[in-house]
Amino acid sequence: MEITSAMIKELREITGAGIMECRNALVSCNGSVDKAVALLREKGFAKAQKKAERVTSQGLVDAYIHTAGRVGAMVELNCETDFVARTDEFKQLAHCLAMQVAAMAPKYISEEEIKEGEDINPKEACLLSQPYIKDPTRTVKDIIVETIAKVGENIRVRRFVRYELGN
Repeated sequence: MEITSAMIKELREITGAGIMECRNALVSCNGSVDKAVALLREKGFAKAQKKAERVTSQGLVDAYIHTAGRVGAMVELNCETDFVARTDEFKQLAHCLAMQVAAMAPKYISEEEIKEGEDINPKEACLLSQPYIKDPTRTVKDIIVETIAKVGENIRVRRFVRYELGN
């Protein structure tokens, strides 16, 4: 099957991957955009696993205040370099994570933080395990992994806080 530039463009818009990565994924999937998306997401996860041990000493803090002003959240999101911290993808991820914290009120970042014997549902209590508010078919961790694949650096949620009026 012939791989057209329109197919590559569509795949790039969906995944944010590079031109050659998109082309190669389409070739290996015989032109199926859906299969290529799955393949690139899998490769992104593999890239994220390789980068997981890298030090994340740069980043930014983002805040979100809900329209009514009754709920707000702050998130510290770290990456490896200040260059990536200034990119639009990273800033957008930080803001979306702050919205996620405000909307879903997680207690922990990941399942590893849950104390033994605590009877809670990790999908509700852990930020990384929660369904993403903008696309419930994916988790917050999936969104972070996609951004890692786009920017090429390790990204880690260091901490967050949520405020609610009266609580």
